[in-house]
Amino acid sequence: MIYDFKVKDSNQQLVSLDKYMGKVLLIVNTATQCGLTPQYEGLQSLYNKYRSQDFEILDFPCNQFLGQAPESDAEISQFCSLNYKTTFPRFAKIAVNGKDADPLFQYLKKEASHEDENEEEKNFVDKLKSLGQKVLTPEIKWNFTKFLINKEGRVVKRYSPTSKPENIAKDIERELAK
Repeated sequence: MIYDFKVKDSNQQLVSLDKYMGKVLLIVNTATQCGLTPQYEGLQSLYNKYRSQDFEILDFPCNQFLGQAPESDAEISQFCSLNYKTTFPRFAKIAVNGKDADPLFQYLKKEASHEDENEEEKNFVDKLKSLGQKVLTPEIKWNFTKFLINKEGRVVKRYSPTSKPENIAKDIERELAK
């Protein structure tokens, strides 16, 4: 369960994820200088729509993909607040792949080793490969990989970086209704 993990918030304070017990969560690794960064708008829309129903988005900035989140935690928070008006919890920048991968993301990848690939996803992966990026399952392929967590703290589904937040709404609604 994700409630067993502790992570640092954007102020470097340790936070136990058990504080989100009983809520549906969407955990996302993000970046501020990525072509997918505008997904923050869709994420904020989801948050606005479902927050009152015990839904939270947990934002984990990551600089592992072509250095697309080079700013400090404070600068990332400021960027997201000013440019996308985000209000969901943001945590300290972390590694999601490799030997330094945060234990939370090691667990998420183990629980949902791959996402459903559609034509858009296959094209995205081909583009990453053409840039020389290694694309290995179960590794996180890119920024904005999303994990849906149920009220019991278990991973329900993994979504590709190109999955638009609005396309996740039905899955969130299904979990909130349980």
